[in-house]
Amino acid sequence: MAMLGVDGERKSGLDVRAEYATATMAISNIVKSSLGPIGLDKMLVDEIGDVTITNDGATILRRLEVEHPAAKVLVELAELQDSEVGDGTTSVVIIAAELLKRGIELVKNGIHPTTIMTGFRTALKETVKYIKSSLMVPIDDVSDDVVFSAAKTSMASKLLNADDEFWSKLAVSAVRSVKTHTADGKTRYPVSAIHILKAHGKSSTESELVRGFALNVQRAAQGMPSSVTDARIALLDFPLQRHKVQMGVSVQVDDISEVEGIRQRELDITKERIQKILQSGANVVLTTKGIDDVCLKYFVEAGALAARRGKKEDLTR
Repeated sequence: MAMLGVDGERKSGLDVRAEYATATMAISNIVKSSLGPIGLDKMLVDEIGDVTITNDGATILRRLEVEHPAAKVLVELAELQDSEVGDGTTSVVIIAAELLKRGIELVKNGIHPTTIMTGFRTALKETVKYIKSSLMVPIDDVSDDVVFSAAKTSMASKLLNADDEFWSKLAVSAVRSVKTHTADGKTRYPVSAIHILKAHGKSSTESELVRGFALNVQRAAQGMPSSVTDARIALLDFPLQRHKVQMGVSVQVDDISEVEGIRQRELDITKERIQKILQSGANVVLTTKGIDDVCLKYFVEAGALAARRGKKEDLTR
């Protein structure tokens, strides 16, 4: 140990490695008992008294106040696994901690850490090669029951576990609905193409799969049609409002009747703008901004469907 300036210190050697192994094993032991179908739930109480009961590894680690650098790496690993895969958060933490523990034992036997890391990387390549050659089964070769069972397994530690039969079928149907084929003939299921829309008011088992694209918006006026056949959709990122003279522009008139002419011209400009949108062939208009009543009147008269204030990320999907 070497002392540094401003109350700092530098640690190195086997003692630090043993400290890191102890910290990671402590994290691993916390989530180890929640692994598997007979895993136990954890009750977590924060500083204000809120209680969380779960056996999901990512949720448990997210609630912990971890300060050790090595332990923080495991927490970040679990969060990354949860965001990328959605399952296996507990398993990756246990495996990573065990690998570090075995690595420390090899260092104690005189093997250089670089050599150990080379061995781990070689083992990783061989493991992936074995999984691809011996354990992977094409999805077309397995029955629906097997696919549903795999979905149920990933829900075992989630709140949806009580209705796993319903949710497993919904999840499998959603993934199969985005099935695509690449140029080389391989089948791909892009999960990012699945849009999850959350709405309040009903139970979770009333959720449904929409084979299309759903937006959390409503038609802007009651006089608009509730359904459109052969829709041609215009996606806008600007407001549809009555045209107004720009800020800083002053208009001087000698006759009060000319003011009414200016107002009428503003309405005409607004009408021309809406007509150009409709003349393009669009009968459904979605915008991320607002639509005022003047513009809505023109859409209702044309029999078009308009919706306002949609999320920009939804319109760009």
